[in-house]
Amino acid sequence: MSKIRVAAVQHEIVWESPEENFERLEKRVASVAGGADLILLSEMFSTGFSMDAARIVEPPGGPAHQFLQRMADTFEVAIGGSVATSRGDDLPVNRFVMAAPNHSLRYYDKIHPFSYGGEDEHYGAGTELVGWDVAGLRVTPFVCYDLRFADEFWARALDTDCYLVVANWPAKRAEHWKALLRARAIENLAYVVGVNRVGSGGGLDYLGDTMIVDPLGVVDAITGPVESTLVSTIDNAEVRRQRERFGFLADRR
Repeated sequence: MSKIRVAAVQHEIVWESPEENFERLEKRVASVAGGADLILLSEMFSTGFSMDAARIVEPPGGPAHQFLQRMADTFEVAIGGSVATSRGDDLPVNRFVMAAPNHSLRYYDKIHPFSYGGEDEHYGAGTELVGWDVAGLRVTPFVCYDLRFADEFWARALDTDCYLVVANWPAKRAEHWKALLRARAIENLAYVVGVNRVGSGGGLDYLGDTMIVDPLGVVDAITGPVESTLVSTIDNAEVRRQRERFGFLADRR
């Protein structure tokens, strides 16, 4: 059994300006690193949710990947967020990148590009669900719009203690964000960490509403559209207890 401390960093993003975002985020990471085993940033944390792929996309191992690895190595912590990443001749992807202190990077490519916002015209879809071990905790990563697709969460449920959802979820649909995070936790009897940005970018406003939800749907959240960090303990023994108590997952068809 394992308990880890997760820090969900609700932050503003300077539009399409990676270096400015790295400078700002390094201070945020440094301030919380000593009290966390895992730090989560938002979707497209270095650029904002830009559809100008030609301008912002970087190769695997590019500047944002390097930033995450440097933070992991410097502060001896796992850290993740998503990065617009090229993949050869195909459309680039919105890639969740997780860096670990042992100088390793792990990836998940967003399976559901946000067609309502035109993401599917500029970014390709991932094809594989993945899961990782972080300090003994089984985590499954997702990116923003993926949250609307319960079947993907169900497919990973038996191998997941905690879902990690990084987002640029706009203010106009904030109630959907909050309801869906709780739903994914309750129906899978697992923790869900949802990290959203604040501020404005690309003509959209963002309220944050970063949340950590326990397996019974109890919410620890940042209220208000301000930069802040939410730190909470995730205990996989609690996941096991609630799944043994209720047995809901065994009744799925």
